[in-house]
Amino acid sequence: MLIYEITATVDPKLAAAYETYMTEQHIPELLATGYFAAAFLAKNGEQYRIGYHADTQELFDTYIANEADRLRTDFAQHFPTGITVSRQVLDIVGLFPAP
Repeated sequence: MLIYEITATVDPKLAAAYETYMTEQHIPELLATGYFAAAFLAKNGEQYRIGYHADTQELFDTYIANEADRLRTDFAQHFPTGITVSRQVLDIVGLFPAP
């Protein structure tokens, strides 16, 4: 299991549009690919964290190969400036309570 985590630093003028886009379009579209079991969106000031839970490395790799470019391109078309994004993959060591 892993978490694909994206950190986005958002210009405050774009925050409302960003939150709407993420909650109404981007996250639902990404989950609809079937490669992730769940997602979260969290905020601290101008910084947002989005985490996508994949049950296997293979599911994540298939997402990257088949869907990531399309979704990243759509994001860039909606927000060509004003948002800085970084990505990382975290291996889940444990879940509590255990599933």
